[in-house]
Amino acid sequence: MTVAAVRLNHAVLFVGDLERSLRFWVGVFGMELVVREPRADAAFLRLPRSGNHHDLGLFGIGAGAPPRARGTVGLYHLAWQVDTIDDLAQARDALLGAGALTGESSHGATKSLYGIDPDGNEFEVMWMLPRASWGEFEHTATVERLELAAELQRWSGVGTAAELVPLPAGG
Repeated sequence: MTVAAVRLNHAVLFVGDLERSLRFWVGVFGMELVVREPRADAAFLRLPRSGNHHDLGLFGIGAGAPPRARGTVGLYHLAWQVDTIDDLAQARDALLGAGALTGESSHGATKSLYGIDPDGNEFEVMWMLPRASWGEFEHTATVERLELAAELQRWSGVGTAAELVPLPAGG
């Protein structure tokens, strides 16, 4: 018997300074604060186009807490999907503006940016090609240079998020 999961519903991070983390996730991702739980020094956030109760939980553990060292056992990164390649270009600008962009790659079927939050938690912002265009990339783990200008020219205006999960009305 297996677990019949349909998708990852939300992520929860331990953060050093809850207020600093809230400023980052709300400011860079436009997340909405759904609820705070002061007894646990926690906050729960939702993406603007999400139909989910919350997409990210943040639990403050104190500003003096050391960050997890990169390359140690634990979560490597979270991946946030955007609907269009245009959204990915906009995300690049937001990450650059926040000083949070750490890299970018083409993985064939996905085009990705990489960033880091104020606590050193890594994340990916990615756009997925239309499923019918995956071709040889369906069963490969390609890592190539992202040519965002060329991808914009080819894919501008093509939305793909609804192929996986229907977006809420108005999304």
